Amino acid sequence: MIDLRLLREDPDRARASQRARGEDVALVDSLLSADERRRSSGVRFDELRNEQKSLGKLIPKASADEKAELLKKASRLAADVKAADAERDAADAETQELLQRLGNLVHPDVPVGGEEDFVTLETHGTIRDFGAEGFEPKDHLELGQILGAIDVERGAKVSGSRFYFLTGVGALLELALVNAAIAQATAAGFTPMLTPALVRPQSMAGTGFLGQAAQDVYHLDKDDLYLVGTSEVPLAAYHMDEIIDADRLPLRYAGFSPCFRREAGSHGKDTKGIFRVHQFDKVEMFSYVTPEDSQAEHQRLLAWEKQWLSALELPFRVIDVASGDLGSSAARKFDCEAWIPTQGKYRELTSTSDCTEFQSRRLSIRVREGKQVRPLATLNGTLCAVPRTIVAILENHQQADGSVYVPEVLRPYLGGREVLEPVAK
Repeated sequence: MIDLRLLREDPDRARASQRARGEDVALVDSLLSADERRRSSGVRFDELRNEQKSLGKLIPKASADEKAELLKKASRLAADVKAADAERDAADAETQELLQRLGNLVHPDVPVGGEEDFVTLETHGTIRDFGAEGFEPKDHLELGQILGAIDVERGAKVSGSRFYFLTGVGALLELALVNAAIAQATAAGFTPMLTPALVRPQSMAGTGFLGQAAQDVYHLDKDDLYLVGTSEVPLAAYHMDEIIDADRLPLRYAGFSPCFRREAGSHGKDTKGIFRVHQFDKVEMFSYVTPEDSQAEHQRLLAWEKQWLSALELPFRVIDVASGDLGSSAARKFDCEAWIPTQGKYRELTSTSDCTEFQSRRLSIRVREGKQVRPLATLNGTLCAVPRTIVAILENHQQADGSVYVPEVLRPYLGGREVLEPVAK
C-alpha cells in the first residue's frame, strides 16, 4: 500500500498513477474522504474520552445533588464515546479497504499505455537466419518429442490441459538450468532458498496477489491456503512483521519453488507446448533495500537477468513495461524477452519489478536506522522460469538433424554434454 501522508500531500500524483494504469481515478477521492472521516472521528473520540475521564474524577468529590446530575451526564457521555468509537473503527476499516485496492504509484519514467505500448531499451544477440542455414526451424514441442524430452499428451491425460511431463534430457535440462541459475545467484551474493508453495492469506494479500491477480491464484478452501504463483510471495513474507537493522541491508534471496497459475483469461493463447502452463518451476531473485537504493537495485537485478540470458546465448531484448501492464505492486517493471524462432517474435522470459515500499507497508517490514524506523523497499526478478527457458533454448539452439546445441554454462550440469541428441525411435 502507499503512504497515506503522501496521498494527502500530493493526491494528483495518485490520480495520475491510477489514470496511467487504466484504473479507477475516483478511488483516490473516495480514499481521501474516508481518511478525513477516520482522522476527524479519531479526534472526536479522543475529545470525548478525555471529557469522560475528567468527569470521572469529579463524580467522587461531588455532593449528592451534583453527583446525580453528573452521573446522568456520564451515562450520556458513555453512549457518545461508544458511538464515536464505532464511527472511528468504521472509517478506519473503510480507509484500509480502499487503500488495499489502490495500486503502487507508477514511476514517472514508465511509458503510459497498454500491453503494446512498451519501450524497447536494448537488444542483445543475433537472430539466426535458418533459411540461410538451409532448414526450417522446428517448434519446441516437435523438438521435445524428437529428444524424448517433453510429453504433453500424457500430461493432459493425467492432469488436464496446460500440464506436461519433462522426460529424459528434458528433466535433466530443467535440473541443469536450476543449478546453473542458483550458482549464478549465489556467486552474486544471494542466499539460496527453498520456499513453501502454500501460504496464508495475509502473505498472498501482503504481496499484492489478491487484487487484480486474484483470478490467477489457486485457493485451497478447506485449509484457507493459497498455492503461490511465484516464490516472490513467501520471500516477501519471510520478514513479515519484522524490523531489520539498516546495516544488514541489502538482503538478497534466490528462491526456487514450484509455481501455480490458473492462466485465467488466456483461453486460446499459447495452447501448444509448454510456454504457458498451470504448473512450472522457477528461480526468483528477491531484494530488501532502503527506499533510496531501490532504483539502483532494480538496475542490478536487470543486469543479473541479462547476464543469465547472455550466458544461455539467447537473442533477447529489454523492454520498459507500459503502465497499464504493470502488476499492482510494481512501480516499474523491466522484461527481458527472448526471440522465439517459430513464433517470429520476442516473448517474455524474465522480468524484474521495483515495488518500492508498497509490499513492506502491507507486510509490516521496516528498517531501523539509528532511532528512526520506517518501511523499506522490496524488489523481485525472475532469473529462470524453466519451461519458457527450455522453449527458447530448444528453438534457438536446434540443429538441422533435430539435435540441440548446449550452451557452455549448462554443460557442467549435463555431464559435459555439448549436444542433446535425438532419441532412437
